[in-house]
Amino acid sequence: MSETSRAATRGPLRLRDFRMLLAGAATGQLGAQVTLVALPLVAVLELDAPAFQVGLLTAAETAAFLLVGLPAGALVDRMRKRSLMIRADLVRAVAMASIPVAALADVLTMGHLYAVALVTGVATVFFDVAHQSYLPRILPREQLMAGNGALETVRSTAQVTGPGIGGGLVQLVGAHLAVIADALGYLLSALFLFRIKQPEETREPAPGRSLRKEIGEGVRFVFGHPLLRVIALTTGLANFCTAVLMATQTVHLVRVVGLKPGGLGLVLSASAVGGLLGALCAGRLAARLGQARIILLSLLVTGPFALLWPLSGPGAAGAVLFAAGSAVVSFGAVVYNIAQVSFRQGLCPPRLLGRMNATLRFLMWGTLPLGALLGGALAQSYGSRTALAWCAVGILAVPLPLLLSPLRRMRDLPGPQDDAPAGSDAGTPRENAPAV
Repeated sequence: MSETSRAATRGPLRLRDFRMLLAGAATGQLGAQVTLVALPLVAVLELDAPAFQVGLLTAAETAAFLLVGLPAGALVDRMRKRSLMIRADLVRAVAMASIPVAALADVLTMGHLYAVALVTGVATVFFDVAHQSYLPRILPREQLMAGNGALETVRSTAQVTGPGIGGGLVQLVGAHLAVIADALGYLLSALFLFRIKQPEETREPAPGRSLRKEIGEGVRFVFGHPLLRVIALTTGLANFCTAVLMATQTVHLVRVVGLKPGGLGLVLSASAVGGLLGALCAGRLAARLGQARIILLSLLVTGPFALLWPLSGPGAAGAVLFAAGSAVVSFGAVVYNIAQVSFRQGLCPPRLLGRMNATLRFLMWGTLPLGALLGGALAQSYGSRTALAWCAVGILAVPLPLLLSPLRRMRDLPGPQDDAPAGSDAGTPRENAPAV
């Protein structure tokens, strides 16, 4: 019996390669969550950046999804994904390590932070597309929900612990030195990925197949499937609102609520508890209610709690309101993500996974820099509370595309043979599929 077959019968954690992938995700995510607190605080506390510049920093971190999102998928499909992820981790480690070096040399500027954010963003695009395309190579389709649930549990655990650690480190050693934790996390992630043994072949492009044609094939697959289209629209709107929040929350919590770095980290950690609970519950909720229903209900039920963000004022009560709203919204977002990512991984032929994921990332994550710029501009012109109020209104509108789609009448989502869009490759034989 193959390793992948054992994963199908015993669960993904029985598979050593999946455990290494999970450990890499844990270390990389923990470091990234420390930086989620530390990097904006470098701008706010050490460089005294105004709200718009903080928003611009968030935009620089996510601009790569617009700049290289589509070609990344076609390139990932041609490359060994594990090697690509390792290289991306090393690039991110070096970029993040340059911040404390520049700060200690007294040459750190906002321009340097923008450059680091952009470089790490490009590396993250390639890493994330490869990561989502790699999981179906080491797990059978029936274990993708469990595998994604385990990865989201790790991510959510990092979101709970990382900001608290980050806030504590900022208070102990300063924001610029706390960033070192992110560089170490990426190095450890690369080490765990290096230990994966799953063989992987590269795919040579067919004669006469240009990069542009391969990108187009991925775009046609996504737009040719009605459920993928509505998931792209829904997630793109959700990410736009999330970017407004990310660009605004540090300024709001420090300058309006009045939190110190340690308190900021604790609020963000408390907010992430909801995401951790969502990761733990997603599989059972999908089995009980149906994967299609849970995609809709996860957003519809939890979205109204975003209204707590603009209600948060100075002091402990404001911090509790902000954390409570974020926790409930995070619960819904994680349940939604596990369900929709598992669906699209199981739907797509392996040879198109990179392009499908990159096309969706371009559409869904390409809204992040736009939201970040809007959040920074609103916070600077009208105050962070106004920015958070508009963010909450946007969150309430996120489920509308799902309510207007065929998904609202479905309990379960179709498999690759059940609802293949005309002209797509969903029904073609799977090339280089893992042994099952």
